[in-house]
Amino acid sequence: MSEEHLLYRVENHVACFTINREKQRNAITPEAVTLFLECLDRAEDDGDVRAVMITGAGDKAFCTGAQLGDGMSADGRKMFSDYAKLLKRIASFSKPTVARVTGFCLAGGMGFMLACDIVVAGDDAVFGTPEVNVGLWPMMIGALIFRNVPRKKAMEMVLLGERISAPVALAMGLVTRVVPAGELDAEVEAVLKSLTAKSPIGMRIGKEAFNAAADMPLTEALDFLSGKLVEVASTADAREGITAFIEKRPPVFQGK
Repeated sequence: MSEEHLLYRVENHVACFTINREKQRNAITPEAVTLFLECLDRAEDDGDVRAVMITGAGDKAFCTGAQLGDGMSADGRKMFSDYAKLLKRIASFSKPTVARVTGFCLAGGMGFMLACDIVVAGDDAVFGTPEVNVGLWPMMIGALIFRNVPRKKAMEMVLLGERISAPVALAMGLVTRVVPAGELDAEVEAVLKSLTAKSPIGMRIGKEAFNAAADMPLTEALDFLSGKLVEVASTADAREGITAFIEKRPPVFQGK
């Protein structure tokens, strides 16, 4: 794969995605989006992968969205639909996803971050949807913003196009954790270590169940989820987890 756009590696049961355009503040390209989709398929099929981590190269930016001007070309406009496909893929991914955010996280970078299950940001991180400042609008990103942030605060952010500090992003619900920049890697490592120690099949069934139930009426969701509880309780990992709890030892999950 082309490492000038995206780096992919698997380490300690974690598939690590790094947008590799540091000099361009990790602005995404059509090539990067295509590679992202291909590598997500690899991570999905790799039994050694129990979690996914997404970040940007360097410490200046997580991702600042698409390169301005790309949308003027046919390939650039195609990237809009591919980017929407990518956000759907990340948001519905069967394995836990973690965004490691440092520096600028703007425009399309907000989409990557919001599509993840857990977002750990350094206190130096800066967020925002500046599209309105150049006559555009954060269309696909909006679908995720409104699923994470109260409507009034979301509209204020989108309409003003102003940058938001990490503490404000945390208060709004855009991110899940903010730590001092010097402690970011240690915090992300701790989160990933915790995730990879959990039951892979239990988390897969659980994530798929929550995604499916999200738009169901309450009574339908409860009936559906009760059936899913029976399913996850029938796994070998659930039996191992309960046995380990009774025996007062750490469980050893096999993903079965």
